[in-house]
Amino acid sequence: MKQQILIIGAGFGGMWSALSAIRLLDQHQRLDIAVTLLAPQAELRVRPRFYETDLTTTVAPLSPLFDAVGVQFVQGCATRIDAQNRQVFYRSVSGEQSKLAYDRLILASGSQVARPPLAGIDRFAFDVDSLESAQKLEAHLQGLRHRPSSQARNTVVVVGGGFTGIETATEMPARLRAILGSQADIRVIIVDMGKQVGSVMGEQIATVIAEASDTLGVTWKLGSPVSMVDEQGVQLDNGERIEASTVVWTVGVKASPLTQQIDGERDAFGRLHVDSNLKVLGQDAVYATGDTAYAAVDDLGNHALMTCQHAIALGRSSGNNAAADLLGVQPIPYSQPKYVTCLDLGAWGAVFTEGWERKVVLTGKEGKELKTQINTQWIYPPEAKRDIALAAADPLIPVVA
Repeated sequence: MKQQILIIGAGFGGMWSALSAIRLLDQHQRLDIAVTLLAPQAELRVRPRFYETDLTTTVAPLSPLFDAVGVQFVQGCATRIDAQNRQVFYRSVSGEQSKLAYDRLILASGSQVARPPLAGIDRFAFDVDSLESAQKLEAHLQGLRHRPSSQARNTVVVVGGGFTGIETATEMPARLRAILGSQADIRVIIVDMGKQVGSVMGEQIATVIAEASDTLGVTWKLGSPVSMVDEQGVQLDNGERIEASTVVWTVGVKASPLTQQIDGERDAFGRLHVDSNLKVLGQDAVYATGDTAYAAVDDLGNHALMTCQHAIALGRSSGNNAAADLLGVQPIPYSQPKYVTCLDLGAWGAVFTEGWERKVVLTGKEGKELKTQINTQWIYPPEAKRDIALAAADPLIPVVA
């Protein structure tokens, strides 16, 4: 019977884990080890683009790629991990309960937006965390054209001034004008706990964010959290009321609940602590990758963020190292010392930074050109040709040169 490397999740971490594991097995000509990927769909859903208007190109089919390299795909949703007996239980598309055995498990089940127990948040707040939720928001926005004009109809409140919140908010003026007309008196408001615009992103980039916000007409309400969401808007903790028919929640993320089923230390986001090879500390056969892994990127105390930039490299490393573990060959420790950001700022452009201090390198049109290239080319799966796909899965290839 073949040994099994089982991967849960078809996001950036899961897809690249599968390719990288196959790559190493191919190099050693080992046909006695199978790579199986369990996920609800055989597709990469390009989550970093869900703030955009056009969602039609944010899904990349993976079946041709998996067929080309020999990844076995099982369609279903993981429900329980039995690490002691090395089994994963899952629910198939027909609702049946089944299980898969593994010799090495790679947990790549991602993350989800963190919704606190706030009045009205589940009923009245949208998000851009999944394809379905982004589609729901777009349908809602399109429906605004059929409502009578009012301040509430013309107002969008984005809760959270982090990466996702800023990209969602700065894209919103153009989205609303396309729906409500160029003469509509639209308002886009970011509600953030920070003391200044874009403060969570760092001092240098914050200046650029403030300039772009002013140009686009995006305003910020700072220093007070949202205490309640209802159909007509939000109430702030300081007593202020904002009338808005659209509220988008972007505050915080948490690792997949499946991480709670693995014995191990977790960080504040629920990510499992891993060693330099991405094996979960205290586990013999379980690796974590992507948004489920709390992994050091360098020797300076920096850790991977819950972004596709880190998930791609984490996936390449976890797949390689899980396969290396079964093969009895040397793993390649995960390392990703170079960190960059490219923040979309709507019609204003974008800003590209380098380093953990986020030193501004490109802004405006130049930044936008790079952001477009990243969003439409760099983060998509490789071509569904075996040699090309496996070469792209080398864990020593830097995601950012």
